[in-house]
Amino acid sequence: MTSRSYCVVGGGVSGLTAAYRLRAADADADITLVEPGDRLGGILRTERVGAQSMDVGAEAFVLRRPELPALLAELGLSGRQLATTGARPLIYAGQTLHPLPTGTVVGIPSSAASMVGLVDEATVARIEAEPARPLDWRPGADPAVADLVGERFGEQTVARSVDPLLSGVYAGSAATIGLRAAAPGVAAALDGGAACLTDAVRRALPLATGAPVFGAIDGGYQVLVDELVRRSRLRRVRAAVRRLDRAGAGWDLLDDSGARHHADAVVLAIPPAQVAQLVAGIAPHSAAAAGRIVCASSAVVALAVPADTPFPQCSGVLVASGERLRCKAVTLSSRKWGARGDTQLLRLSFGRCGDGLAESASDDDLLGWALSDLVDVFGLSVEPVDVRVQRWLAAMPQYGPGHAALVAEVRAGLPPGLAVAGSYLDGIGVPACVGSAGRAVEALEAEVAR
Repeated sequence: MTSRSYCVVGGGVSGLTAAYRLRAADADADITLVEPGDRLGGILRTERVGAQSMDVGAEAFVLRRPELPALLAELGLSGRQLATTGARPLIYAGQTLHPLPTGTVVGIPSSAASMVGLVDEATVARIEAEPARPLDWRPGADPAVADLVGERFGEQTVARSVDPLLSGVYAGSAATIGLRAAAPGVAAALDGGAACLTDAVRRALPLATGAPVFGAIDGGYQVLVDELVRRSRLRRVRAAVRRLDRAGAGWDLLDDSGARHHADAVVLAIPPAQVAQLVAGIAPHSAAAAGRIVCASSAVVALAVPADTPFPQCSGVLVASGERLRCKAVTLSSRKWGARGDTQLLRLSFGRCGDGLAESASDDDLLGWALSDLVDVFGLSVEPVDVRVQRWLAAMPQYGPGHAALVAEVRAGLPPGLAVAGSYLDGIGVPACVGSAGRAVEALEAEVAR
């Protein structure tokens, strides 16, 4: 049997995992990866900061999703998996630091007691009274998180408890993210007959608690990127694909250097806007659906500071919406993962959907805001030993209301021999990207089997 040829468009973790899965399925396959960037990995980017390896893109992965731990085990990298120190984050709201509430699902509370001190007394009373209020819920509904939580628990709950968590994950807010993406267990409980939002959150809590939540990789995500490249034995072309056409039973791809590449099957592991452009003429329904997915931009300021800088014993700070700070989160990396060198590492994240900070601010602006925000949050004036500024433009898909239906349209409209992978499909985290790559390869293999 003649081995097949594949082209993977996009060199992020989704594309690299797809290439690895294709190689695992066919040791003799011809696998070409087309990526215009200066390095592979996409939003996985490890830099040297203060003589230490530090991730300046995606930082942690959710351990409850099995895809990444399973992939690390396949690659012989389980020994590189890190766990957090157990330090917990704080929330900055009302110009004050507060403990992160317990008993919540993405900040949606299961009781009024957990919110005491974070929100005002009127909001606490509103949460406490919520079970007595009638709830008009239509099974299958997917409202924006802000609409449901704001109506049931008040705007302060949205701004001070839910927004800080969602802005860190999606570079968005409760207003831009749908309930089914942010809190699927809560949506399922409401579909299943929960009488109120409080009851739905309580039903969902067992799904959201238990083992440690986050993991990371010792040495940074570059360790994973390098191993995927090595194992996949791909041929890399540094270019951007400009055109995708049917060619008999396969595909022709034209890149921006004028070169053409033929493949029996193609995996598009690129952002939804680029997918929409490439498939507009061959899969118009998929293109239309992909074109409706909004992506936000973000920026990271990574700092190495003197080892004796007296940060509090927490993993970082999540910032409520509406505060005067510019950053949306501070991660005290050396507190979260353990100190390893002669300096402390930390990173400040900037950019929420629509605010334009990541696109318009200069590196000096971002650094200045970072240092100012550290004064406001911790009362500390720090002198960085080393600094890195990294921007991620249009890299954070917004899982808005009805997102799952858009994803289903994207996939359903694709012709045979064409599959998609990426952070806009099955979840924005690295494990979900790994899963989407596996799903893309399985779809292509199923076509061959037929």
